[in-house]
Amino acid sequence: MFDRYEDFIKGYISFNIVEWTLFKSRLTLKEFKKGDVILHQGDVCKELYFINGGLARGFVIDESGKDFTWSIFFNDKNASVTNLFVTDYRSFLHQNASTIQIEALENTQIISVSYENVQFLYNNLKKGERFGRLMSEEAYAYLHNLVVERQTKSARERFENFVEKTPFLLEKVPQYHIATFLGITPQHLSRLKKEHKY
Repeated sequence: MFDRYEDFIKGYISFNIVEWTLFKSRLTLKEFKKGDVILHQGDVCKELYFINGGLARGFVIDESGKDFTWSIFFNDKNASVTNLFVTDYRSFLHQNASTIQIEALENTQIISVSYENVQFLYNNLKKGERFGRLMSEEAYAYLHNLVVERQTKSARERFENFVEKTPFLLEKVPQYHIATFLGITPQHLSRLKKEHKY
């Protein structure tokens, strides 16, 4: 049930059987259907979610009602840490209102750990605290790279980078969502797709 999460964690730290049993006891498996809202913008993010299977999208809704894709969450060999953790990390850390809404783009299975249980693991497992620090570092590195890429790369370069890292998402995620994630219009995305050699 938690095998994929355990394999992921092993890439960063090694729990012994007692530590993993304690860690695992704080986890819950949840299922969301396509279209379900996992986190509403404005709600406090009270749980940290690891995507076990499926596909989800984090997005921001502006004052006019338009939405802009912040992240696409999935779990396969191409996934980075930020694709795996379905959360508004700032809201989770500070326990205040989320600026991001998260929805399932297909039937999605998630492993959940509550804020209280994360604090318990930090306080009772030295390796749990280290794992949390490593995940925070990964989240910061992702945000840094995202901002730099948006400021310095052309639309074509951002698109080509997206295709190189996650080509299968072009078929699975609606084009409008990909366009807003890349910071371009759907029409521009369509032109780039036509010009790109797969």
